[in-house]
Amino acid sequence: MKAYVFPGQGAQFKGMGKDLYETSKEAKKLFEQANEILGFSITNIMFGEDEDALKQTKVTQPAIFLHSVILAKVLGISFDPEMVAGHSLGEFSALVSAGYLSFEDGLKLVSKRAVAMQKACEQNPSTMAAVLGLENEVVEKICTEIKEVVVPANYNCPGQLVISGSNEGIDIACKKLTEVGARRALKLPVGGAFHSPLMEPARAELEHAIDDTKFYEGICPIYQNVTASAIKNTETIKENLKKQLTASVLWTQTMEKMISDGLSSVTEVGPGKVLQGLFKKVDRQIPTQSASL
Repeated sequence: MKAYVFPGQGAQFKGMGKDLYETSKEAKKLFEQANEILGFSITNIMFGEDEDALKQTKVTQPAIFLHSVILAKVLGISFDPEMVAGHSLGEFSALVSAGYLSFEDGLKLVSKRAVAMQKACEQNPSTMAAVLGLENEVVEKICTEIKEVVVPANYNCPGQLVISGSNEGIDIACKKLTEVGARRALKLPVGGAFHSPLMEPARAELEHAIDDTKFYEGICPIYQNVTASAIKNTETIKENLKKQLTASVLWTQTMEKMISDGLSSVTEVGPGKVLQGLFKKVDRQIPTQSASL
């Protein structure tokens, strides 16, 4: 079964999407529509040299979403997944590309999500750290032993788990995890504790927006972050989407489930090749590629 997967925050780069804009009339039209919906010229930031602006969550998330979704739309009939998934933000790209959400509604939700997350970051100074070389159970146990907020946030692949929490909590966790044998416990250059209880204000804000958005029947199952299982029921998809901001991204479990369900190839749609690399960490034999025109 062919899987199409969509990257999350961190995959952005300056100039992203410019080739699409310049070579496809449909892409140009969608980018211009996005500028109108957002109320600012995101294309100027994406195609320009202002890397600092591109790093702001409220810009980064819509930019990655647009790159992924517009590429999928321009591919047209070549885009024929039998299963889809997206890493964190990428789940929204997957939902639009697989027909569960309209382009306009997907972009509005992503924009609201990004602004709400940025606001939550400012309210609760916090961070994340990548932990390499430890079993998930060891990391989980140490997180529960710390009184500060620290939780497993992204199960990226075997031996790579990102934790999320308060600044003090992450400092304590990194020290403890290094002591028990982590190859690295490295704080990440992010503005907040994504996929942790500290994102509750953003989750509550996004929940109302999701309730007010129309969802449609999709073309194939989506493997969602909070359950790592194949889902087609729109009400279930909405409920899982509401939980996503404060729940862990079960990406390792998602990849393993896709493989057990008959995965035959992986196509990454959007900037970068991070997800292809993560699939190779689970099974080196799986053919992977980047979507291209």
